[in-house]
Amino acid sequence: MHGIGVEQRRARLAWRHRLAAEARAADPVEAAGSMLALHGTDPSSVYLSAWARMTDGSVAGVERALYEDRTLIRLLAMRRTVFVTPLELAPVLQAACSRSVAVRERRKLLKILADSGIGDGDEAGTEQWLKGAEEAAQRALEARGEATASELAGDDPRLAVQVVLAPGKKYEGRQNVSSRLLLLMAAEGRAVRGRPRGSWTSHQYRWSSLSRWCPEGLAELPIAEAETELARRWLHTFGPAPAEDLQWWAGWTKTQTAKALVPVATTEVDLGSTVGLVLSDDLEDVPAPEPWASLLPALDPTPMGWKQREWFLGPHGPRLFDRAGNIGPSVWWNGRIVGGWAQDADGAIVCRYLEDVGRDARTAVDREAERLAGRLGGTRLAARTRGRTWLEEELAGK
Repeated sequence: MHGIGVEQRRARLAWRHRLAAEARAADPVEAAGSMLALHGTDPSSVYLSAWARMTDGSVAGVERALYEDRTLIRLLAMRRTVFVTPLELAPVLQAACSRSVAVRERRKLLKILADSGIGDGDEAGTEQWLKGAEEAAQRALEARGEATASELAGDDPRLAVQVVLAPGKKYEGRQNVSSRLLLLMAAEGRAVRGRPRGSWTSHQYRWSSLSRWCPEGLAELPIAEAETELARRWLHTFGPAPAEDLQWWAGWTKTQTAKALVPVATTEVDLGSTVGLVLSDDLEDVPAPEPWASLLPALDPTPMGWKQREWFLGPHGPRLFDRAGNIGPSVWWNGRIVGGWAQDADGAIVCRYLEDVGRDARTAVDREAERLAGRLGGTRLAARTRGRTWLEEELAGK
């Protein structure tokens, strides 16, 4: 069996994830496309992940791609997570992941409505009520052009109906049905998150109908074809790797993953501690790049690209991941994580090394910290939709 060692995997990561200096992209669309998608649950991570992979970058440049040129688009995809992907790749993610997410979201919303006593007390009545509310939300979006969930709630009484979330739990809460409807419509490819209210770090989005945002719409791809294409692209970016890593990343079942891989020409390779897959035409080694350092944000697609991370993470996981399995900001040196970073009370970037990396690494990391600080321009980052990691808590207190 052909073998691909850790150093070769790290070399591929450097080039294909555009983290080595000579591999950096010219624009945010190229940066996002090289990773298939950038995590978008935390709005700021989109910008930081793109900048880490670009020769140059700015808030304005990413915003232009997202909101003016609209060559990048936000969508709910793998693992029911918000991602930002190039428009040309969106149909693949939509068919391969978002459609199944939408099915689950619809089922979940119907249960929430039933538990909240909405409808005529039976399944058919609840479904009919939801259909009417969806039509009202679609009309309101078309009329307004763009709107927040709260603005939509003022356009039709049905959209202002309060639903109960987690009834009977300590964290039980209430929410306008308009917010849940927009999530469902986004998963189904009928609505899209637009420019946020406030700054680029805000997560309170304005919404638009997809037909207004993208007049040509998204191409309708057969699910099996899209799953195979996504598997092929993932192997190019993240391979070689076990099929279980693809299964986790995509949020698929084991059977679904196996079927997606059948049409893809792959070869089994020895990864040392496990057996992985690589594209059959991708067996030749890539050269090692020049030594490189990178400061990646929380939820960056590189460390979140695999389930099995020992070959680049080592023993540092407990200090860098929150309890839900989300990685915080990480410091990289030559294809492996060597520490983490955060902003201190004054907003300065502070790095903490978890192993001895030597003077060259520290100098290179300092350079990257200065580069990132210049792009942030004094903006303070906050952990959103995740918990702060052990290392963030320690660094933020200094």
